[in-house]
Amino acid sequence: MKKLVLIGILFLSIAGFAQQDALMSQYMFNKLVINPAYAGTRESVSATIVGRKQWTGLDGGPETATFTLHGPMRNRKVGLGLYVYTDELGPLHSYGIITNYSYILNVGQKGKLSFGLQVGIKHSDVDWNKVDMPDDNDLIQNAQVTKKVVPDANFGIYYYTDNFYVGLSSKHLFEQDYIVIEKPDEDVYATLLRHFYGMAGVAIPISDRFLIKPSTLVKYVQNAPLQVDLNLNVLINKVLWIGASYRTERTAVLLAELVISQKLRIGYSYDIFLNELHQYTQGSHEIMLGYDFPLFKNRMLSPRYF
Repeated sequence: MKKLVLIGILFLSIAGFAQQDALMSQYMFNKLVINPAYAGTRESVSATIVGRKQWTGLDGGPETATFTLHGPMRNRKVGLGLYVYTDELGPLHSYGIITNYSYILNVGQKGKLSFGLQVGIKHSDVDWNKVDMPDDNDLIQNAQVTKKVVPDANFGIYYYTDNFYVGLSSKHLFEQDYIVIEKPDEDVYATLLRHFYGMAGVAIPISDRFLIKPSTLVKYVQNAPLQVDLNLNVLINKVLWIGASYRTERTAVLLAELVISQKLRIGYSYDIFLNELHQYTQGSHEIMLGYDFPLFKNRMLSPRYF
């Protein structure tokens, strides 16, 4: 039954009727994977690694790893970055290499407005050896993947201050057919549908020891329901973030981030499914490691809320 559920999800994705970007529960700590305008806004060279295992207990469940690296140039107006990811869902494997450019403008005394662009490639393939077919003569066994590498581009706008941010972005601007599976009876085309994201967050000091940070992420893609993440994090003694999220597909998320030093931070999140998936999986795990390299002599803002 678990394999049938997985295969069904896989071919929904290939046909283009599901959200194709990997879920990220710790989006508020790693915004470059959602909005390219975030590049260079941390006033240091920032490197972040995230590993996510989704739907634990379900054979072939999604496994995602991302690496982002970005920082500002000396004039503080230009940000450069790199975004690399790998994503597996059963027999479907994809990876991408994306370069990032942003331009940052001062707005008023405290605000900054950034425009960002990402351009790169996406490679996808299907390993039919990982598909356990009930019928050895199934036509899918003879399928051939004929299109694997396509260009990809993302665009974003991001406004921020020390205590507030809001951003809009769109991914997969080219809407390429990123994989074509030729079967004896018919071909299956997978199209990178354009995704739209909106995000916002605010940091509210409560006392010298506590700060709360509510945030939200809204995602929309054609042929999929609108998805909204609502999150609340609490910063304790400028060292420990503890929070929870609710995703409109009936998923709850528990998360924490430990600020080990001004440069190093470690985060973890656990997704709890409140929908029909809870019958087949024990949830999802996500681990994040971030490190900031100071570029200039002036001291970095500490702690960083965004």
